[in-house]
Amino acid sequence: MMHKFLPAIGFSKLNKETLENLIQEIILRPDYQESAIDFEGNQFVELRYMVADNVGLVLRGIYNDKDEFILDYYYPTYLGESISSNNEVDVIKQSDKECYHVMVDELRLGVNLIFHLQNMGEYLRRNTTNGKGVKRDIRLAALSLEGKVILPLYDNEKSRIKEKMNNKKRIDLVEQAREGNEEALESLTMDEIDLYQRITRRVSREDILSVVTSFFMPYGIENDKYEIMGDILDVKTVVNHLTMEELYLLVVESNDVVLEVCINKNNLYGEPTIGRRFKGTIWLQGTVDFS
Repeated sequence: MMHKFLPAIGFSKLNKETLENLIQEIILRPDYQESAIDFEGNQFVELRYMVADNVGLVLRGIYNDKDEFILDYYYPTYLGESISSNNEVDVIKQSDKECYHVMVDELRLGVNLIFHLQNMGEYLRRNTTNGKGVKRDIRLAALSLEGKVILPLYDNEKSRIKEKMNNKKRIDLVEQAREGNEEALESLTMDEIDLYQRITRRVSREDILSVVTSFFMPYGIENDKYEIMGDILDVKTVVNHLTMEELYLLVVESNDVVLEVCINKNNLYGEPTIGRRFKGTIWLQGTVDFS
């Protein structure tokens, strides 16, 4: 079965036969291999093959008694390097396959952040059954099938700093409100009313993308898919060495959360440069430091 996000890593013209041959080649000569035992005593094996810097295909399955690799599933991946968050995590096993999602209560976004766990082997080997009470470094990365480059809003660094200070103040108030502080809850309510009134006035005469600086919100029915818009902090171009398709690796800051996005150059509308904004739909993946 062709994975929906294969074009994001440079396999936009891959057919079923070529994919099967590629999978067999990865089984014979993976760039990286690891194994572990899950909490129910089942074996887990991961094979990884990279087609560009931190970009590649991951195969997960088991070896049978004849030492033959039995594929359970595969997926395209992009491994991020930037620390996006330091927070408590809940790791949740999927019911249909040997796959884990991570849920993070991210106050900066206002929603529970859910992403596909990339370093599943490390999680199983360390037998980390509960992440509650322990804050861990999280590195978020995403694949995108379509996106646009949008002009920036901020005219100067002073405006950007003011925006960050306002966001930090809101997060502090949310934390206080969760602890039962009624004054903080009242302040948040008044801020929301004021914000609603200001937005209502502005959208009547301005484009919505001039009013909204960034956003990070769930997209569709799958819990690890999001639509985001944020500032581009860095841009790198790499090439899939098998297909020679060019990919953009973007570092994006959305709602104060930094993540890295891999997108096929042909699927990004506009020229990405530092300071502009990226808007697109993403499949969110990530690693958690379980050490």
